[in-house]
Amino acid sequence: MAGHSKWANIQHRKGRQDEKRGKIFSRLSKEITVAAKMGGGDLNFNPRLRLAIDKAKEVNMPADNIDRAVKKGTGELEGVNYEEIRYEGYGIGGAAMIVDCLTDNRTRTVADVRHAFSKFGGNLGTDGSVAFMFKHCGQIIFAPGTSEDKVMEAALEAGAEDVLSNDDGSVEVITAPHDFMAVKDALEKAGLKAEIAEVTMKPDIETVFSGDEAVKMQKLLDAFDALDDVQDVYTSAVIEE
Repeated sequence: MAGHSKWANIQHRKGRQDEKRGKIFSRLSKEITVAAKMGGGDLNFNPRLRLAIDKAKEVNMPADNIDRAVKKGTGELEGVNYEEIRYEGYGIGGAAMIVDCLTDNRTRTVADVRHAFSKFGGNLGTDGSVAFMFKHCGQIIFAPGTSEDKVMEAALEAGAEDVLSNDDGSVEVITAPHDFMAVKDALEKAGLKAEIAEVTMKPDIETVFSGDEAVKMQKLLDAFDALDDVQDVYTSAVIEE
């Protein structure tokens, strides 16, 4: 497993998230509402909702905001009807990209996504054009210095698929999407706190960008981040600081 800049990239990403807390609240509210609408408001029977609320709590989203988003999803409060749409395409140097959106206006969203791709050097692809390059999985990452043996024992016993030790000292746990919450809970019970814990689209092969190419790729990612309808962007690009 190439761990060249795994930890640096995690810290970079978390720092950027801290700068955009208001936008993150908005995205998490949408996700909570959609999760509650699809699976109900009971966390014990709705792992997607539980994960969304966990993420909201991690960024200190007010409890009232969380409760309101849940009630919009369950129909107790009036809310917007969101549709989930996935776009696939290519970034700088052909880096694979998946852009997941929640929208109440498909026409607006596809126009915005296409514009971002074309303006910043990427290309919007067709359905299935890059998805095969990614693995849908749970990903739990621990800081350098975390005991790999302790992580491995707890993770594999709970049903994790793999435990990886990266070159930078971080420890990464991979799970099937439906096993993610059980493994995350087991690791927390073992006293292990992750820096990143999410169900994601993990690229099979990463491409490292530096210099001008890294700057261009970051501009493309920032363009998607600025779009209100975009929830998540997954890419095979790794941007070196």
